Amino acid sequence: MKDIEVKIGQKFPLTIKRLGINGEGIGYYKRKITFVPDALPGEVVLTQVTKVNPRYLEGKVLKIRERAPERVTPPCPVFFLCGGCQLQHMDYAAQLKFKQQIIMDSLEKYAGHVQADKVKPTIGMAKPFRYRSKNQFPVEKSGRKIRAGLYKEQSNTLIDLDECIVQDKRTMTTTQAVKAIMSELNIDVAKNVNKEEGVRYIMTRVAEETGDIQVILVSTTSELKKLDLLTERIMRLPHVTSFGLNINHERDLLTGEETIILDGEQTLHEKIGETHYDVTTVSAFPINVSQTHVLYDEIVKAANLRGTEHVADLFCGAGGLAMKLAPHAREVRGTDLKEQEIINATYSAAANRIDNCLFEIGEPADKLEEWINDGFYPDVITINPDRSGLTAEEISVLNEIKPKRLVYVSRNPSALAKDLAHLTKAFDVEAIQPVDMFPQTVQVEAVITLVRKRKLSKSIVSVTASRYNR
Repeated sequence: MKDIEVKIGQKFPLTIKRLGINGEGIGYYKRKITFVPDALPGEVVLTQVTKVNPRYLEGKVLKIRERAPERVTPPCPVFFLCGGCQLQHMDYAAQLKFKQQIIMDSLEKYAGHVQADKVKPTIGMAKPFRYRSKNQFPVEKSGRKIRAGLYKEQSNTLIDLDECIVQDKRTMTTTQAVKAIMSELNIDVAKNVNKEEGVRYIMTRVAEETGDIQVILVSTTSELKKLDLLTERIMRLPHVTSFGLNINHERDLLTGEETIILDGEQTLHEKIGETHYDVTTVSAFPINVSQTHVLYDEIVKAANLRGTEHVADLFCGAGGLAMKLAPHAREVRGTDLKEQEIINATYSAAANRIDNCLFEIGEPADKLEEWINDGFYPDVITINPDRSGLTAEEISVLNEIKPKRLVYVSRNPSALAKDLAHLTKAFDVEAIQPVDMFPQTVQVEAVITLVRKRKLSKSIVSVTASRYNR
């Protein structure tokens, strides 16, 4: 078929068939797939072409000719400019269905043998706003005025945010006060880290349990001008109990490895369920604390523990999940690549008097082999990889060890489906439970319950028996 001729700026009506993984509307102009942000399925929109690619088109909405019933007015005044949220124009019930469908579509594309009915309806939030307990906003300077917020989607234009309705109100109030103090003191900023020295980000976190607030400035240097006065002023802000600098010279990293607490507490004290945590600056601690209760409960349910099992928690972070599983297991061992996370996890377990948890730094595949050689053979493995999913080595090790149950916590439906295509050689998918950790965005997490296939090879049976009988 001869390729159609389309030019940038061309206009045409387009019927939106579905949403893509980034929340953009998808339609077909003369059989060529066309992506249109802010358009919803079932709508007919007047579209103007913004990009022409041999395989697809991109466009923008000029006018909505037929409106979808799921469309709502976004409560955020900068929704159509800011790239932080993608779904505020969609009714929340429809958002939850969309997130369930994203996982189904990924399975169909990469793991078609996994049945779509394994994907349960998404568990949402009763109040899907004000859920983020931490923010980290880039800064820039105009004269003496400090601006901080989020970048306009696919641009270097910073939107100065006075308000963000998915952030906890307390963090936003504190951030505004920090901006004002920095402006008054004319604090240096470094928007271009190759040419400038100064502050790059304002980071604030509030503890749901105590209401205490920590303020961290991510900076290229620890030698900021007027640092003593800056520290004094920030520590006088309501509920601020900790202030420090994180030193980061790397353009592509949000935070660096070195953090200097200049005044106040070294950590924030937080609580999930009955477990207490000391949260450090760069800890991978959940930012949606209330929904983390839900996520952890689903993982515990999927693990189906009876109190006699050995559990391995891979990519354990600060140990939150491992400590949630500990009361239901004989022993839990957690591992992570980051030393500070293992230190935090070990400290929290001791502080909570949890004596059946062991945390060690290392590569998950290597640690599993080491633990098994030591006689610790896991009945249940929980694994929470980053958005890229599992490595080939990790999949191979899981398929070889073949625990009775494998609980995979996914942050990326596409990576999940690709991994399931290989994990299902050794496991059956029992259920996939999506959990909405980040309402108003396209992100979705899921708890996947995998059970060992009933028929074991003789070699695996003999290896398992020998490891248990040592």
